[in-house]
Amino acid sequence: MSRIGNAPVTVPSGVDITIDGATVTVKGSRGALSRTFSDRVSFAHGEGVINVARSDDARDSKALHGLSRALLRNMVIGVSEGFRRELNMVGVGYRAAPAGKGLELLVGFSHPVKIEAIEGITFEVPEPTKIVITGIDKELVGQVAANIRSIRPPEPYKGKGIKYSDEIIRRKAGKSGVAR
Repeated sequence: MSRIGNAPVTVPSGVDITIDGATVTVKGSRGALSRTFSDRVSFAHGEGVINVARSDDARDSKALHGLSRALLRNMVIGVSEGFRRELNMVGVGYRAAPAGKGLELLVGFSHPVKIEAIEGITFEVPEPTKIVITGIDKELVGQVAANIRSIRPPEPYKGKGIKYSDEIIRRKAGKSGVAR
């Protein structure tokens, strides 16, 4: 029994859901998302809720049951509220600046790193060392944040690099001096 898959997805007012076979389209105030799910799961649209059901009790079907419900819930939240991810830059001279719709990062290389804007993603730079990524697709927001973080991941000795705002970097002790 899938606890996640059996829980109904509540649909807030202002969100329209269209189910066409295995394709589900969710439209809200922030935009629209569409995804094709496996044919092993089916969706039943009720009054303000959507229930996800699986076709059989095979191991793969159970896994797809919970996954499909979680993806559908993320689509509903995305088109109604949106998702955001914050990144902090730690290091001397590390800073970000908006460049058109994209970003320009100075992170210790001999050249600035340019990041092109992807459709559905917006960048904000409230401070030179802070980047806010927003969008309606949770998967895309997280992937863009991970790509930016991978440019200069935080290192454990001084803590320099690009990190998520809620990330805690485990610090290591440096080399101790050699006794003579």
